[in-house]
Amino acid sequence: MKINFIDLQGQYKKYKEEIDIEIKEVLDSSGYIMGPKIVELENKLAEFVGTKHAIACSSGTDALILALMSIGIKPGDEIITTPFTFIATAETIAFLGAIPVFVDVDEKTYNIDPALIESKITDKTKAIIPVSLFGQISDMDSIAMIAKKYNLKVIEDAAQSFGAEYKDRKSCNTSDIGTTSFFPAKPLGCYGDGGAVFTNDDNIAEQIRIILNHGQTKRYVHSHVGINGRLDAIQAGVLNVKLKYYNGEISKRQEIAKKYNEKLKNVIVPFVEDNNLSVWAQYCIRVDNREEILAKCSEKGVPTGVYYPIPLHLQEVFNYLGYKDGDFPITEKISKDIMALPMSAFLTNEEQNYIIEVINE
Repeated sequence: MKINFIDLQGQYKKYKEEIDIEIKEVLDSSGYIMGPKIVELENKLAEFVGTKHAIACSSGTDALILALMSIGIKPGDEIITTPFTFIATAETIAFLGAIPVFVDVDEKTYNIDPALIESKITDKTKAIIPVSLFGQISDMDSIAMIAKKYNLKVIEDAAQSFGAEYKDRKSCNTSDIGTTSFFPAKPLGCYGDGGAVFTNDDNIAEQIRIILNHGQTKRYVHSHVGINGRLDAIQAGVLNVKLKYYNGEISKRQEIAKKYNEKLKNVIVPFVEDNNLSVWAQYCIRVDNREEILAKCSEKGVPTGVYYPIPLHLQEVFNYLGYKDGDFPITEKISKDIMALPMSAFLTNEEQNYIIEVINE
């Protein structure tokens, strides 16, 4: 059988009629940038998450840039984050001339370890960016306590966790600012790049709306140096359809993850805190013989992935920060034995049974 790592085609076929109508409406109107589809999406996103403001933007990466710019991050400022994530988290910090300061992760959740944060705070520290990795939110209450003590902002990088829950709060509504990605492979994805920023702070929301549209306060009047960070209307139309069915997909992801957890043998399966609901952006196991298993899966037609084989502190682009092998032992250990199995709400029982059989062999 042909198994997709993420079955985007199966999802499209299910919602095809509604998605095609949404896209056609945009094409017929020729209103491709901003407009009513964006307003509709932002209202739905804010309602879903429970925040006062949801601002749609061009990507999850731009969402982080907008969040950092909105709180006035300048060259030389320090931002604390994790080395075990996709590069966008630290890349956006460096892009603005600020300095990523890495903190090792918790070995069970793979999220930033709050107990290690305080020792990295200096008079240059301006914010903390915890990443809600693989769909599970970080320990945001512990992080908030530290941030309050040192007057720091907290930005949740929720690129992988939109729809997740932490103590009955939705991802993107657990901190000063939340950012997410609607990249096609995300749990809620569009058909190109897309993202959003969430906040309950009126001033931050106003700053973000100005910055994402070239710093304009009104047409051809510019108060800020901004970016072109707008979401296009076709992507908003796609998301407006998918969002209607998203809670059902999250429930299906719980069932699939539960089955993996119960049926897989002799591997380390993911750990989710009792007060958390993960959206399972990835289903990652840890194994002693990763290369052997990856090769066997490929031979047997089971697609896999590795998130992430090289931690950020060991990436060439961050050599200037002065980190070395051994600085973050938990991150480095996980990066050597972690691998991801197919996960989507459209994975069939037959496909999952076969994947489990291959891994257990």
